[in-house]
Amino acid sequence: MLPRLGPADPGAALAALRGRAVNYDPAEVRRPGWNIDVHRCFIADEPPGPAVPGGPWSIARALVRDYEFTPPGLVRAVYDPAVPLLGRELLLEGRFSALRFQMGVRITSLHLGADEEHDVFGWGYQTLDGHLERGEVVYRVIKHRATGRVEFRASSHSQADPRLGSVLRLGWLVFGRRTQLRFYRDIQRRLRGLVRQRLRPAAAVTRAARVGEGLASVPSGAGPSPWDRFALYSYDPARSRLPG
Repeated sequence: MLPRLGPADPGAALAALRGRAVNYDPAEVRRPGWNIDVHRCFIADEPPGPAVPGGPWSIARALVRDYEFTPPGLVRAVYDPAVPLLGRELLLEGRFSALRFQMGVRITSLHLGADEEHDVFGWGYQTLDGHLERGEVVYRVIKHRATGRVEFRASSHSQADPRLGSVLRLGWLVFGRRTQLRFYRDIQRRLRGLVRQRLRPAAAVTRAARVGEGLASVPSGAGPSPWDRFALYSYDPARSRLPG
């Protein structure tokens, strides 16, 4: 499918992800062929001990649960909030200049825990057939009970899908890793900023927009960009029949 003006119908595209296979075998993951990363940042402090209701960890947990921390200039997503978190598919829209890449991922792991040392909440998704990349990202919000420090971690392994045509492979070589690292910087900055914003008295909370059939579109409040009217959309870019 060649790129076209206008996105694929989100409901139909999301439904098409059900039952689709993960596009790699975790046994393949090793350097140097894969990027293996851990990014972490400080979010806020709260009193030592268990997580405080309504405190920074609790707010960050809700933002991570709903994928509200994704930077709208780089990645947006549509999902069905009625589907349980574990097993939920997300239709991601990667945004680069006037190009839009619609790709599927599935949440395949949950990371939940509370013990004498930590409160942990998180989840991880794996890429599905048709995605530009192959790999997994795990997002976690952690409170260290001894100090009260709340941090955010994003752990990942990834590589470009080897089926990409020559044009997309070249684009990935030039821009892919740079854009990927920018994404990790931006999600840290955005999550920290949203938590601090919601800690203010009487802070307004924007709810995720609904896109047909009750689907959630995140991040909340993300409006159009000047490029949107000229944008070319590619659904399942690793399957697209681009030159080369």
